[in-house]
Amino acid sequence: MHAPAACVVISQPMYFPWVGMLEQIRLCDTYVFYDDVQFARGFLNRVQVKTRDGVRWLTVPLRNRRRGSLICELELDDSENWRARHRDILRQAYAGTPFLQDMLDLVDDVFGAPTPTLASLGKRSTLALARYFGLDAQTTFLDASALGVPGHSSARLLALCRQQGAARYVTGHGARRYLDHGIFDAAGIAVEYMRYQLDPYPQCHGPFTPYVSALDLVANCGPGGRARICSGTEAWRTACAAPALAIQE
Repeated sequence: MHAPAACVVISQPMYFPWVGMLEQIRLCDTYVFYDDVQFARGFLNRVQVKTRDGVRWLTVPLRNRRRGSLICELELDDSENWRARHRDILRQAYAGTPFLQDMLDLVDDVFGAPTPTLASLGKRSTLALARYFGLDAQTTFLDASALGVPGHSSARLLALCRQQGAARYVTGHGARRYLDHGIFDAAGIAVEYMRYQLDPYPQCHGPFTPYVSALDLVANCGPGGRARICSGTEAWRTACAAPALAIQE
């Protein structure tokens, strides 16, 4: 039997995600990669970086994508050398930053390992960022596809939380559109939403934006960027009473 987890986060694996995902990792005891749900266009295979010409998207090409494809089934399209192209864009974008080499070493570590699927790439890139900032030591990382928990939507999220012995379920703002808070209340599991601080840090190429890949925090701040990963949470009733924020999750 595993020890009960005080806090669980369940999130789809993302390619070099923004700092907000690292903040969720910092807050939780168990982080479940929600890898066996349908792929939807968003931030799973693409991420923003700042360049001297403005914000640019890095998009990972996918092969044999079909309607209803699961994230863990989607294969990367390696017919072109997109890894080299992404690395070169990052190298140019962050030339002159104090921790450029740290950032490139992290990218090389991720790109140098076998990641045949979108899920494996998202998981490895997220874990690399968490490890760099020392956020992984107290957190257990699991794949939903390996947990044998059936169901859909809110009911499955609740079942995953119950399996992990959660007292709290922390989630991003996007869940406000669909989450059934009542069933969590009935199960005695507190739902909390992120209260993002969007804490500014020294950043190249114009005004600060928090929505770029956390590689930006690595390049500009190095290990000291850990201090910028500082957001908290608020109860779902408080969060849902306030206007929704245009958070990119």
